[in-house]
Amino acid sequence: MNSLAINVTGWLFIAAAAMLWLGWTFLPVKVGPFFDAGDFERVRSRLRLWIWMYRVNLFGYLVTLMAFVAFATLVAGSEYRIILWPAVATVGAGLLVGVLAAAFYYHFGAWGAVDLDGKPPEAVDKYVDDLGVSTEYVTCFVRFGRVFFGFGQVILAIGLFLGGIVPLWLILSGALLGVAAMVITMAVGENLEIFEPLFHLNAAWLAAFGIVVLVSGVT
Repeated sequence: MNSLAINVTGWLFIAAAAMLWLGWTFLPVKVGPFFDAGDFERVRSRLRLWIWMYRVNLFGYLVTLMAFVAFATLVAGSEYRIILWPAVATVGAGLLVGVLAAAFYYHFGAWGAVDLDGKPPEAVDKYVDDLGVSTEYVTCFVRFGRVFFGFGQVILAIGLFLGGIVPLWLILSGALLGVAAMVITMAVGENLEIFEPLFHLNAAWLAAFGIVVLVSGVT
């Protein structure tokens, strides 16, 4: 198989894992499902770092999508592409919905930190209240993004298993992460922070996927 295609695909997965994980892990202020009045002062105190780490994380979503699309081109000759391509499309839908939700928190967190500087507490409270309905809607984006990504992982695992394309441990771990994403997200409601350990595991899985592609290619 073309070594350039293998190298590009493998490194895209590794870059995606690194961007997602580093951007979130080193984000100095992590906003919960809903903004609270103290978030903006905390963001303002480390605004430049907060903005750049969020940008790294946001672009990590897109690089992850690039990695999966690149992988889909690698398996274009497999008869199991009829399963793998829809799986990649579903994963992509989850990533795009997720990045839109993340962009909401990025924009209003940064905007509020700057716009509310020096404003009285009443103005901050009004800003938070005004965001309430929109944020309620965006939390649905967060949940659907995670569920779609997890569902795509499960379908991808089926196609990978039938085709024997990557090692079994990578397939099983992806399937388990996908099932866990769907179950946890639909079970916890607004307690979105419970999902964070699974985020770290997914980042590790993406990195492992990239390493497997670089070392062994795809069959």
